[in-house]
Amino acid sequence: MSERCEVAVLGAGFGGLAVTHRLAQMGIDDVLILERDDGVGGTWRANRYPGAACDVPSHLYSLSFAPNPSWSKAYASQPEILAYVEDCYDRFDVRRKVRTRTEIVRATWHEDTARWELVDREGATFEAPVVVSAIGMFHTPKVPAIPGLDDFAGTVFHSARWDADHDLTDERVAVIGTGASAIQVVPAIAEQVAHLDLYQRNAPWILPRRDPPYTDEQRREFAERPEVAAEHRQALHDMFEGATAFVQGDPVAAAIAQVAAEHLERSVPDEALRARLRPQHPFGCTRPLISSDYYPAIQRDDVDLVTDAIERITADAVRTVDGTERPVDTIVLCTGFHAAEYLRGIEVIGRDGVRIHDRWAGVPRAYHGIAVPGFPNLFLLYGPNTNQGGNSILLMLEAQAQFVASALTAMQDTGASSVEVTEEAMARYVDELRRDLARTVWAQGCTSYFHSAAGDVVTQLPQKAGWYRERTESIDRDDFTFGGVTCTTS
Repeated sequence: MSERCEVAVLGAGFGGLAVTHRLAQMGIDDVLILERDDGVGGTWRANRYPGAACDVPSHLYSLSFAPNPSWSKAYASQPEILAYVEDCYDRFDVRRKVRTRTEIVRATWHEDTARWELVDREGATFEAPVVVSAIGMFHTPKVPAIPGLDDFAGTVFHSARWDADHDLTDERVAVIGTGASAIQVVPAIAEQVAHLDLYQRNAPWILPRRDPPYTDEQRREFAERPEVAAEHRQALHDMFEGATAFVQGDPVAAAIAQVAAEHLERSVPDEALRARLRPQHPFGCTRPLISSDYYPAIQRDDVDLVTDAIERITADAVRTVDGTERPVDTIVLCTGFHAAEYLRGIEVIGRDGVRIHDRWAGVPRAYHGIAVPGFPNLFLLYGPNTNQGGNSILLMLEAQAQFVASALTAMQDTGASSVEVTEEAMARYVDELRRDLARTVWAQGCTSYFHSAAGDVVTQLPQKAGWYRERTESIDRDDFTFGGVTCTTS
């Protein structure tokens, strides 16, 4: 017997929290959040590697309906963010709706009942008229296909699956990758290990991290005068919203790139090393990173930056194409996620048996990143082309939660059993999206997790967060069809 609910939400991170809270505001309490991990928090529960922190200021990386006057510093670390998420799930009475250790692997739309049937990895089934996927982009770690990796005799783990029980003290460690997790991991473990080899394929753009702690007096004022905290958040919002570095030729990009270049020049006196750490791609083409301790860590005597490509992994070493073998005890993969492969690991079958991955054919698209024709009552949070190059993703998640609420309100108003974006609306949206993406730096031949295997930009929004919030405040009912309508309310 399937377990039934009015709305099924996949994922108990910030997205699951935002949409469940918004649905509660409109009177929908029968929501079941299905989470594959052992607790809430999403990416902030999974990513527990040393040094893990956010690169958006704390007061901006907060839900608008849940301000936190007690942030300890400008950029919160993973434990503090996870504690904030946990508190929100309790404070807004959402935790009781969460079912942990439940990984959905298949979702099938049944036209005759206007319901989705969900199946988890253990074979349990759930039914709901409405499904909201809040698993986002960063849920499936990417393990590189390096010859010999499976035969390595030491320890291997991905940064997103950090083995806290494994002691790195006095070990020889290889960190593969120089993305967002690596620039946090390397400084955090460099003093602990005997030697660290860092394998770099592409040098990232890195901005200095200005991360002062909030004083007791500041935190007290934020708590006693919420308007002061709101003004602080708004100032941060306005600063980030003004960043348009993703647009080709934008002078903002050049100015920020200059700050990053000066940071490298100031931090690394050795000219040869500095040349190896200098990015070879335009600023904004890949994700800019923020760190003030990465460059110092690279210059330690017990840390080597390796820029030769890896040929293979042996039983106890990493061999590069120049023939050098570097002995290693533990390999840490800081190699990112399958970010461009939305709904990876879930077989989603819509109307007439069409599979969403077949429809996408490697280039995922959704109307405002949320709805797909042929898949009624299915909504995606942090879906295709909703990652943006400036502001906080939590602003986007709240906007998407509002869009879902607007769609369900339209269903209630019309007495419909289903709501589905039209092919015509989808085509218009995709045309607009492609036009706007063409003017961005992401479309200029660079490669990153922003791109599909074929090179299409599938993760990034070529607009600001404010533009997106306006577009998703309420659905345009002319862009949707409503199935099973029993009445019409003007």
